[in-house]
Parts: sequence; C-alpha cells; structure tokens
Amino acid sequence: MIKYLVMDVDGTLTDGKIYMGNDGEMMKAFSIKDGCGICDILIPLGIIPVIITGRESNILLNRCREIGITEIYQGVSNKIDKLLLITDDLASVAYVGDDINDLSIMKLIKRSGGIIGCPADAAKAVKECADFISVMNGGDGAVREYIEWIVNNYI
Repeated sequence: MIKYLVMDVDGTLTDGKIYMGNDGEMMKAFSIKDGCGICDILIPLGIIPVIITGRESNILLNRCREIGITEIYQGVSNKIDKLLLITDDLASVAYVGDDINDLSIMKLIKRSGGIIGCPADAAKAVKECADFISVMNGGDGAVREYIEWIVNNYI
C-alpha cells in the first residue's frame, strides 16, 4: 500500500528551468494538473505528498501551501537520509524524479519494494530505473499522470 508520494521539484513538478534575476530566483512554472492531482486525488486518499529537493525556494513554499503539501524539505543534499527520517517502510513509497541526483534514492526505494516514476524528459538512467514513464514532460502534468497510474494500479 502506497502511503507517501515523494517528489523532486525542478524538472519534475516544473519544467526544470529556473528564471533568475539580479536578486536570485524569480519564477518557476507549475502545472495546475499536477496540483489538482496532489490536492484533489492524492491527499483525500490519505497518501502523504512529500517534497525532498536540493534547492531552496520561497516560490516552492508558496505553491505547496496552495495545494496542501506540508511535508517540505529543501536544501537536502542526502535525500535517502531525509526519507529514512520520514519512514523506514520504503515499500510504502512512490517516488517521482527526473535526473541523476535522484537515482540513489530511486534505486533504494525500488529495491525495497516501492515504485518509481519519471517524466518523459527524464534522464536516460532515470527512465531505465522507472516503473512508470509519463508521456508528459516535467512541469506539464507528468506528476498528475503518475498519480492516476498509482491510483489505478496500487490503490
């Protein structure tokens, strides 16, 4: 039974582009479809959405507040250590990420019986690890598609 959906942000919930000005990060684009999937499908089913990301962003905090994500961990260099503080039952974890910095946590979750998803434009090595590859790119509804696949296959 899936209890957690753990998500990377840049390239997964966003298109991976970071718009920066003189004062730092200015904008990120998030898909309404992903937000609806998290807020209106995932959370009502009792699946806890969790963000674990290496970057720090007030923009992300605002988006999470908007769609009901309360488990937000930013500036994390070791995603495995952070996840193991949240749960030691990795078979109950679905993870979605897009790049090589996600591989170590993805492989551990998969070996432990959890499931792995990625956007269509994920790195080749990530796609090779994934149980589900969205037809959508990161930031274009890939997370929503993964959520629907989880619901149809694991709930």
